[in-house]
Amino acid sequence: MTILPHPDPALAVFVRSLPKAELHLHIEGTLEPELIFELARRNGIELPYPSVDALRAAYQFDSLQSFLDLYYAGAGVLIQESDFYDMTMAYLRRARHDGVVHAEIMFDPQTHTARGVSMETVFAGIARALREARAELGISGYLLLSFLRHLSEADAFSTLEQALPLREQYADLWIGIGLDSSEKGNPPEKFTRVFAHCRGLGFRLVAHAGEEGPAAYVRDALDLLQVERIDHGVRSEEDPELMRRLATDQIPLTVCPLSNLKLCVFPTMQAHNLVRLLRQGLLVTINSDDPAYFGGYVADNYLACASALGLSTADLITLAGNSIRASFLPPDQKAHWLARLPM
Repeated sequence: MTILPHPDPALAVFVRSLPKAELHLHIEGTLEPELIFELARRNGIELPYPSVDALRAAYQFDSLQSFLDLYYAGAGVLIQESDFYDMTMAYLRRARHDGVVHAEIMFDPQTHTARGVSMETVFAGIARALREARAELGISGYLLLSFLRHLSEADAFSTLEQALPLREQYADLWIGIGLDSSEKGNPPEKFTRVFAHCRGLGFRLVAHAGEEGPAAYVRDALDLLQVERIDHGVRSEEDPELMRRLATDQIPLTVCPLSNLKLCVFPTMQAHNLVRLLRQGLLVTINSDDPAYFGGYVADNYLACASALGLSTADLITLAGNSIRASFLPPDQKAHWLARLPM
C-alpha cells in the first residue's frame, strides 16, 4: 500500500475550516480499538485479541468481505444504550473537529437485533448522541437505517416492521433507508419490493453500488430501487452512458477514498478515479465510510486526495459544497452552509 505524504499543516487547517457534510458513514465503523476494549470490559466480553495494538494490527484487508468479518465481530461489544451513545458521540466530536456541520449516519440494526439487542436500544443510544451534539456542538444529523444485503429481503421487511413503531419518536432524525454489506451475489434487484415499500412510506433512499459490484449495479440501484444517491459508485466509470446520466441528472456519489484504498478497490491513492469523476461533471462527495478501520476520518480523506491527486483549494471547496448539495438538508439549511464556503 502506498504511504501518503504527511499533509501540509496549513492545508489541514484549511480543509477543517470548510463546512461540510458527511454522507457515507457507518456508525459501527467508527469503533476505535480503544473503545472496543473499553466496551468489552464494561459488558464482560472476552475479545480474541490480547491488546489494542494486536487488534489494530488485524486491520489489514484484502477484500470487502475480509473487512466485514472483523467489522461484525467488533460490533459485538455494543450491548447497552450507553454503548451506542458513547460510540456515536465519539464520532460526532471527531467529525466536528474536521469541519463536519451535518452527518447522515448509516446504522445496521440487523447486526444487533440478531444478537438479542433490542431495536429501541440501538435507536435510543444513537439518537441521544445526535440530539446532544445538535444542541452542544452545532452539528446536525440524520439516520439512515441500512439493510444488510447478504441477508434476505424477508429479513429486511422484518427489520423495517420492528423499527416502524419508533418512527414518530425519532422523526427528527430517522429520514432514510440504505443498503450495505457485501455486493457480490447480492444485486439491487434482490431488494426491489422492500425499497418500493419504503419509498411509499416517504423515506429518502440510498444504496451501496459500484464498489466491488459492477457499474450495472449502479444503474439497477437507480432504476429498480429508485435511490436518490449512490454510495461509492466508483465503478460507474466502466459505463460511459451511465456516466453521462450521473452527470446530467446530478445524482450524488458518496465516494470513500481511503476505504477504497484499504479494501483494494484501487491499488494506490494516485490511481483513484475521484478527479476523473469530478472533471466529468459528476456530483462527487468525499466521506470516510468506516474510519476506525480504514485509517482516516473525513478530513484525512480530503487531505489524502489533495496530496495524491493534486487537488486545488478550488477543488476542495467544490467537494465540500457538493457534500452540502447532496445532503438531505432542507434548502434553507443548504443555502446557509453554502454561503459560508470561500468564494
